[in-house]
Amino acid sequence: MIRRSRWLSGALIAASGTLVASGLTVMSGTASAGDAPETEAPAADAHQGHAALQAAPPGEWIPVDEPVEGIEPLENPPFAEHREFQANCAPTHRLPDDPIVYPGMPGASHFHTFMGNDSTHAGSTTESLLAGGTSCLAPGDRSAYWMPTLYRGDEAVDPRGVQVIYYKSGIRDHTSVRPFPTGLRYVVGDPFQSAEEFLDGSVEGWECGDSYNNADIPAHCPEGSQLNVRYQAPSCWDGRHLDSPDHQSHMSYPVVVDGADVCPTSHPVAVPMVEFKMAFPVDGDLSDVHLSSGRGYSFHYDVFNAWDEPTLAAMVEQCINGGLQCDPRGYDQYNPEHGAVLDENYELPRA
Repeated sequence: MIRRSRWLSGALIAASGTLVASGLTVMSGTASAGDAPETEAPAADAHQGHAALQAAPPGEWIPVDEPVEGIEPLENPPFAEHREFQANCAPTHRLPDDPIVYPGMPGASHFHTFMGNDSTHAGSTTESLLAGGTSCLAPGDRSAYWMPTLYRGDEAVDPRGVQVIYYKSGIRDHTSVRPFPTGLRYVVGDPFQSAEEFLDGSVEGWECGDSYNNADIPAHCPEGSQLNVRYQAPSCWDGRHLDSPDHQSHMSYPVVVDGADVCPTSHPVAVPMVEFKMAFPVDGDLSDVHLSSGRGYSFHYDVFNAWDEPTLAAMVEQCINGGLQCDPRGYDQYNPEHGAVLDENYELPRA
C-alpha cells in the first residue's frame, strides 16, 4: 500500500487557525538550533492549531547516488519471532519547523517535538545532521525524528526521558532487509488523515491503561498511567530516491503475497520498519489533551536518516537479519551468545 499525502493541497490548517511566529523551545538545555532563528519561544498558548504561514511547496524527486536493487526474498525464510533493535532517543527541542515538508521555511509548520539530532531546524540537510549532536543512546545515530507537539490545554507536554524507536523487519524474510541509505527521508502518516486511515497505519494507535487501538486520544486515562502512541512506518523503498514530491511515494508498506508480507515490485528494497512508541506523562481527564496538528488521528512523524553507515549496517545485520530482539547496544538478553554490537558507550568498536 502506498499512502498518498495531502500535504501539498494547501496551507496546513489545524484547530483554531491562529498564526504564530517562529521560535525555539529547548527541552533538555543541551539542544542547539544551528542557524535557526534566535528568538524566544512563543507564549505557551501560541501553538493553538496555527495555520502554516505558507502553503507547503512541492517537493522534488531526489535521486540516490547509486540505485539499489532489492534482495530476492527466500521462499522459506528462517522463523524468528523478533527481528529488531531499539534506537532510543530523548526529545531535544520544539520548533514550528519541518525540514522535509517546508525546507528552508522556518515557522511554516505547526509545532513539532524533535528527537535525536539536536541541531534539527527548517534548514537542516544531510550534511548538517551528520555534523550535529544527538540525544540518542548510540552516538552513531544522528538521525532527526520529529512529531507534532502534544498539549494539555495551553501547556506543551514532552515525552518523558528516552523514547523507544524500534527498527524492525516489516516483511517475512528478515534476512533480506538492507540498511537505510544516508539521507533517506520520509513522512509517516498525514495530519489530514481520517481516523480509519490512522488506524490502518498504526500497530496500536493511542493507548493507556487497558484501552488500546484508539484512533483518537482517550477522554480519560487511569490515574498513575501514561498516554502512549504506537505507529509504524512503511518499510519498502524504491531503491532510486531519497525523497519524493509528496515525501511518501518513494516508500511503501509491504503487501501480502501467498500469505507472506513482501515488498511490492514497485518498491523492491526492504529497509528497516521504524516504529515510534511514545510515552506522555498525562493521566486522568484528557479532554483538553490534543496535538499541534489537531485530533489524535492527525498524529504523524518524520524520519531523516543520518546514521553512521557502519554502525547502522552492523545493527541491521546482527539484530534484524539475525532474527534477534536487541536493545540499543544490539544485545539480545535471550540469546547472549551473540554478544553486543556496540560497546558500553553505545559505539561501534573500530578495528
